[in-house]
Amino acid sequence: MIDEILQYNQAFVENKGYEKYITSKYPNKKVAIVTCMDTRLTELLPAALGLKNGDAKIIKNAGGIISHPFGSAMRSLLIGIYELDVKEILVIGHTDCGAMYTDSKKMIEKMKAQGITEQSIDMIKYYGINFDAWLSGFMDLDVSVNKTVDMIKKHPLVPEEIKVYGLIIDSVTGELTKIA
Repeated sequence: MIDEILQYNQAFVENKGYEKYITSKYPNKKVAIVTCMDTRLTELLPAALGLKNGDAKIIKNAGGIISHPFGSAMRSLLIGIYELDVKEILVIGHTDCGAMYTDSKKMIEKMKAQGITEQSIDMIKYYGINFDAWLSGFMDLDVSVNKTVDMIKKHPLVPEEIKVYGLIIDSVTGELTKIA
C-alpha cells in the first residue's frame, strides 16, 4: 500500500495538484471541530457543513471524545484558541459510531491474541491507566457529546468567550442535529 501511495504522491506533486489546496494555517471560519475518525466522515462532514480546505481545524479520534482534560485533543484545541484564532468549537458525534459499545475487556483479549503479553498490559496499568475508562466506548451518543462539550466549557484554560456546541451528524445523510 505504501508504495502505491508514494507513487501517487509523486505524480500529485509533479502535476501541482496541491495548488487548489493552498491556504494559511489559520482557519478561515475561526472554528475547530472535534469529531470521530470514522472513514464515512472524511468527505461527508466537510461537505455537509459547507467547509472547504482551510476553513476549520478538524481534530479526529475514535468517538470524537475528549477523554482527558490534558490529553492531545485538548492540547490541540488550546493551540487552536491561543495560536490560531479559533473562536468556536463544534463537537460532532455521529450515528452508527464504531466506538459505541467498545468493550475494553474484549479489546484486551484481542491484544493478547495478537501477541501482547499480560506483562505489557500490567505495565500500562502500573502507570495508572484505567483500561476500562481508556478503551471503553459509550452507550449513549447524546451523553458522550455533551460530556465532551462540558469538559471543554469547564476547562480552566478555555476562555469564557469561546463558544462550544454539540452536534450529531447522520453518517449516511449528513443531517446535523444540534444537542448542546
